[in-house]
Amino acid sequence: MRIDRYTSTAMALHWLVAAMLLISVTVGLYMTGLRFSPEKLKLYNWHKWAGVTIFILVLIRCGWRVFHPAPPLPATTPAWQRRVAAATHLLFYLLMIAIPLTGWLMSSAKGFQTVYFGVIPLPDLLEKSEALGKLLERTHRLLNYTMIALAVAHVAGALKHHFIDKDDILRRMLPARRA
Repeated sequence: MRIDRYTSTAMALHWLVAAMLLISVTVGLYMTGLRFSPEKLKLYNWHKWAGVTIFILVLIRCGWRVFHPAPPLPATTPAWQRRVAAATHLLFYLLMIAIPLTGWLMSSAKGFQTVYFGVIPLPDLLEKSEALGKLLERTHRLLNYTMIALAVAHVAGALKHHFIDKDDILRRMLPARRA
């Protein structure tokens, strides 16, 4: 049976961004609990570099998706699942753009310029403001927790389709096995 698949580029971007998000969120959760130290500052820089990289990759992914739409869902997929899938993917893209932006805005408002890989200074987008920095920090955290919940639901749905429905939806995003 032939499976309608995502392109190799779409798969590579999906798994690369997923791995980077997992690492970045994990580092983000860990670093916020550390006491002030050179190690904490190093982790914050790495986290910011990852955020900028994720943002760039997501923009590339969005551009790719415009010209290479997702393969169609199986005809047996109920309409409500099609709507949930479309909404989930849209929310993922919005979050993958909003989370790095809120991080960048938060850094600007807190007076910490983002210097990509310690070489390319990104412009501060806001004037320094303690109150706005705290608001953006809460927003950034909330968006990340929303992303975590959405990712758990996404993985659960993919596994349900693979192991219970056996409808090849998960295999569309996996590299093809050689015969």
